[in-house]
Amino acid sequence: MVLVILQIAALVAVALVLVGFRKSAQRRNSQSWDALLARLRPEWSARELSDHFLWQEGLSATPEDAWQRMEGPKGLWVIYQNARVMQEMADFAAKNCDAVDRLLIETLHSDAMQIRVCVLTALGQYAFRHASEGVRVNAFRAASIYTGMAARMTQLLQEHAAVMVPDFVAAM
Repeated sequence: MVLVILQIAALVAVALVLVGFRKSAQRRNSQSWDALLARLRPEWSARELSDHFLWQEGLSATPEDAWQRMEGPKGLWVIYQNARVMQEMADFAAKNCDAVDRLLIETLHSDAMQIRVCVLTALGQYAFRHASEGVRVNAFRAASIYTGMAARMTQLLQEHAAVMVPDFVAAM
């Protein structure tokens, strides 16, 4: 009897998760460009780490300097959330523009995943060791990938939706 109840509970849990995924996908597919821009978090910007943020890859700061300028875990969390939004922006562009470069879209997806891994690793390390060298290096890697992702997103917008670039730049 207990086994049957556990099986039913497992099926209900799986069904709820699948319904949640479906609703999440529907929400993402129905978002407008303005709704995506509004989800970008401007509390911290990588402008503080790069002289040419949004236009080219690379940072002009050391890992220690980057950690201080990003205000530690606060900046990491903003990077994490904005990477997800930029990934959704790339999906929006792919859905609404026929001539978009699929390799660029896949690169943006890859960037978002790498950023998430780096940020979660850095935050996990920070929870146990605070601002050790490993935390600063992972934060620096996340910020470096983030600036590259933002530059590629700007490139995508310039090529396929130039009128959206000013709004993107202002939101970042």
